[in-house]
Amino acid sequence: MADDIKIAVIGGSGLYNMPEITNVETVNISTPFGQPSGAITVGTLRGKRVAFLPRHGVGHIFTPTTVPYKANIFALKSLGVRFIIGVNACGSLREDYAPGHIVIPDQLFDYTNSRDRSFFETNLVAHIGVAEPFSPELSQQLLSAVRQAGGTVHNGGTFLIEEGPRFATRAESNVFRQWGCSLIGMTTCPEAFLAREAEIAYATMAHVTDYDSWHTSEEPVNVDMVVATFHRNIELAQKAIAIAVEKLDEDAVYECHSALANAIMTDRTKIKQETIDRLRPIVGRYFTGNEG
Repeated sequence: MADDIKIAVIGGSGLYNMPEITNVETVNISTPFGQPSGAITVGTLRGKRVAFLPRHGVGHIFTPTTVPYKANIFALKSLGVRFIIGVNACGSLREDYAPGHIVIPDQLFDYTNSRDRSFFETNLVAHIGVAEPFSPELSQQLLSAVRQAGGTVHNGGTFLIEEGPRFATRAESNVFRQWGCSLIGMTTCPEAFLAREAEIAYATMAHVTDYDSWHTSEEPVNVDMVVATFHRNIELAQKAIAIAVEKLDEDAVYECHSALANAIMTDRTKIKQETIDRLRPIVGRYFTGNEG
């Protein structure tokens, strides 16, 4: 098993192909929720051990709905991860958030309908607060890192997550704009919510690849457009990640690191030991003995 790793990056496999990364190893982790999207690549980046996880699997084999989000977050928590930097391609619902730009969103709108959103099921119920779904502290560090890397970056915006894998119709896109959303994507939910349940600070770097379907003077979004724009931004993403990792205090304590402190609702005498054992990397510190 790799050494204790506090920082992780979830995104495409190209993100960890950096000359700066040394001492690379591959970690395979099984979880109670199945296998993660792929093997986790761990390497040293600017003096810190960082875990890289390909969200869609090597070769992009998982749809946005079938990504094993719970296994991914559980596996990273098992490694000791306390901070996750997400990297996402997205469409823009605003004229000023143009293709090629990067946005550090501060809000989420979950418009998905077929995803398993929580680690907490029967026998152990917890209600976490996600009024601020992204870590404000980590988001500000990402914002600064992208600026330092030379990218055009915007601070804030509501990120609507649709089910996919299809892109939105023009009517849907226009309604989302009327709702006040700034970006549209397919993968940040439930990833961000599961990270909060696992008491991991989470923020995302959203790469604008297109204007979705609403912009009548632009070609509607298609796969070629998304891939081409995102590939052009890979080098920028790598630079920003390296800067963020270098400056991140791995021992910093944010509010989200104690998200479960007042969230567990189930009577302790009703919680089965096997449930605690199953979720031990996530809830273990709140259960010091045999609770059920």
